[in-house]
Amino acid sequence: MSTSFNTGWLLHRTISGMNPSTTTPRPPLPAHHPRTATRPGGPRSRWWGLPLLRAMRADYLGFVTHLQRDHGDLTRMRLGYEDAWDLMHPDLVREALITHADQLIRWERGIEVFEQVFGQSVLVTEGPTWQRQRRMLMPAFSPKRVAGYAQLMTDAARRALDTAVPAGQAEALVPVDVLWTDVAMDVILRTLFSESAQADARDAAWATQTLSETAFREMFMPFTLPDWLPLPGKAAKRRAIRALKGLVQRHIDARQAEAEPAPPRSDLLHMLLALRDEATGEALSAQEVLDQCLVTFQAGHETSATTLLWWSLLMARNPGAAERAQAEVDAVLHGQVPGPEHLAQLPFLSATLKEALRLYPPIAALMSRRTTAPITLGGFDVPKGAMLRITPWVLHRDERWFAQADRFMPERFLEGAPAIPRGAWIPFGLGPRVCIGQHFAMLEMTLLAAMLLQRYTLHLPEAAPPCEPRMQVTVRPEEPVMLRLQRRP
Repeated sequence: MSTSFNTGWLLHRTISGMNPSTTTPRPPLPAHHPRTATRPGGPRSRWWGLPLLRAMRADYLGFVTHLQRDHGDLTRMRLGYEDAWDLMHPDLVREALITHADQLIRWERGIEVFEQVFGQSVLVTEGPTWQRQRRMLMPAFSPKRVAGYAQLMTDAARRALDTAVPAGQAEALVPVDVLWTDVAMDVILRTLFSESAQADARDAAWATQTLSETAFREMFMPFTLPDWLPLPGKAAKRRAIRALKGLVQRHIDARQAEAEPAPPRSDLLHMLLALRDEATGEALSAQEVLDQCLVTFQAGHETSATTLLWWSLLMARNPGAAERAQAEVDAVLHGQVPGPEHLAQLPFLSATLKEALRLYPPIAALMSRRTTAPITLGGFDVPKGAMLRITPWVLHRDERWFAQADRFMPERFLEGAPAIPRGAWIPFGLGPRVCIGQHFAMLEMTLLAAMLLQRYTLHLPEAAPPCEPRMQVTVRPEEPVMLRLQRRP
């Protein structure tokens, strides 16, 4: 049994009980942590680190926060069979993910879990295969190409947002988690296939959520038991995989069966089928097209919906910021449908989304890498086989880089604000494996947020309960989020 499997089980026991809302506020840290020893600091790892794992289980993010306070920005500990290093300074993150990118691979167990659904997609592959896929896919996700998907996005959003409050009513209490899930699902269906596919949308939403929950649960188990076993959750997982793969394959088959000349299209499926490797002239294989569609479908739906959910909640909690963003949208758009040409004219709206990504990064808890060769970090020697852990939640809430870090302050992302160190804000990752869809995500979220503000003012219901973050693959509120949407005159 591999070392990652053993520690994966321990980490599952740890993370399954973590509650980000209980994180203890940290005291200010010094501007830097000078090297004063021959090896990084860290807590004592008695009994194979089991006491540490218990503390992490009680409050993972609080544990990492105290780890940084007590032992500095680079720590080392033994957790089961793992030699675990935590990187909590932007310079260290950049040194690992950029300088030593060629000496790192992603955590093996996570990749094994994702491969069950996403096959040999760009999310899963390593080495020359990943380099080829990334090289081929980059043009389809360039800012220029992504701009061509804007109308598909706004067409999808218009229907859902126009009916969010029932006709004839001035306001309504709306489950915004359901609203954004439906909108993001329709967006990704239209962007991939140029079709709304409303008949499939709810089944697809259920499938993606089920697979997200399953992946998070299985990722930290020592191994995955066969899906055919009559165990809790296995039947739902099988149905979810069949539903998602069946939906995507039907669209691919229908596209390939179209009579010539086919109607002109600008969707992602058309781009994927037309891609050719500049070096060899090869197209993506049929399996690669399916796998890339699947990973685009899952990632393009869930992360955007989750970010827009937290953004809506933050705007309702901060009416001053919401009014400023609304005034900017009104002044720029004059009631027109937003497009990619308007993004540069909406800096404050963009800042509110970036601040939401700072406070609630989609991947908040663990970015894990394995060293494939000895490297150095912060002047220390890191051996081959070490696990490097990066916690965006802690980086994003560090007072050294973000004053009043627990407050929603979009101004920190405006021109003229103090510069944010590179590596301190990493909602899309960093280095060669930075999210290929980041331009797509920012365009989608900005257009949809502008359209919501054009139509409604957001309010917190009276006596609204606090929203506790819950870890799955993304960080979502523990309970459904209800907001009062009031129609604008």
